[in-house]
Amino acid sequence: MILPVYLYGHPVLRQKAEDVPQNYPELKQLVANMFDTMYHADGVGLAAPQVGLSICLLVIDASPVSDNFPECKDFKRVMINPHIVEKSEEEISIEEGCLSLPGIHEKVTRAAKIHIKYMDENFEEQEETVEGFAARIVQHECEHLEGHVFIDNISPIRKQLNKGKLNNIIKGTASCSYRVKAVGK
Repeated sequence: MILPVYLYGHPVLRQKAEDVPQNYPELKQLVANMFDTMYHADGVGLAAPQVGLSICLLVIDASPVSDNFPECKDFKRVMINPHIVEKSEEEISIEEGCLSLPGIHEKVTRAAKIHIKYMDENFEEQEETVEGFAARIVQHECEHLEGHVFIDNISPIRKQLNKGKLNNIIKGTASCSYRVKAVGK
């Protein structure tokens, strides 16, 4: 089932998400719905707060960008209660977008490599090192679980230049090709 994507301005996007207990009701269905929602919106990652749930859950399928970023080939993950335990000192600045901020794309500097621990969809502990664009996607989605969005990482002047677009998102007048839940709607 395709869920609405909560847009910038919704309080749930600014809340620190809570850990997911192993007995979380309908977890497998929620994961399936999040993948459906992400694919429908042409995204490569989606965090639970983006569908209105303040829990530490994210889904990623980076394979659509693998032509430009080979490290994304077959990078499909469900991450429950993820924790980035280490970030490389090397950073890379690349343009990002977000399903919760339609029409806004800005360069964001992130660690080139991360080490992350999480539970998979079967609640089995996983640990891996992720590099390149795949690491960027994981960091972007993990920020959602902390109550942050990618524009929190841009300069005040760039934020000011996007003020009109941000206001349109908040008012619910931003153009979107997927199902959304705007603040006033």
